[in-house]
Amino acid sequence: MATISRFTRVNTASRRFFLRIGALSGASAVLLGAHGAHALKHSVHDTYRAQVFDIAKNYHFIHSLALFAVPLCRQPLLAGTLLTSGIVLFSGTCYLHSLYNMYKLRRYTPIGGVLLVAGWLALAI
Repeated sequence: MATISRFTRVNTASRRFFLRIGALSGASAVLLGAHGAHALKHSVHDTYRAQVFDIAKNYHFIHSLALFAVPLCRQPLLAGTLLTSGIVLFSGTCYLHSLYNMYKLRRYTPIGGVLLVAGWLALAI
C-alpha cells in the first residue's frame, strides 16, 4: 500500500479550500452585483462611483471564476492566495470607495491589481 506524503495531503487540502473560496467569492459577487443594480441606483448619484462599483463587481466575478482553476496548477496555495488577496484588495477597496466614499483606501487598489496579475502568473507556472 502506497503512503501519502504530508505534502500531498496539504496540497489536496489547499486545492479543495480554494474551490470553496471561489464558490463563496462568486456568490458574494452575485449578491453585491444585485445590490448595486437595485440599491445603488437610488443612493449613488455620482456616475464615477457607479462605474467604480461596476469595475469592482466585474473583476470580483472574473477572478472568483479563476479560483476554480487553482486546483489544476502546480502551486495551488500560491496561486489561490494571490488571487484571493487580490480580490479583497482590488475589488474590496473599489466597493468601499463606491459605496461609502472611502477615497483614502483607493491607494491600495493598485496593490490588489498587482496581486491579481501575480495570481494569473502563478496559475501559469
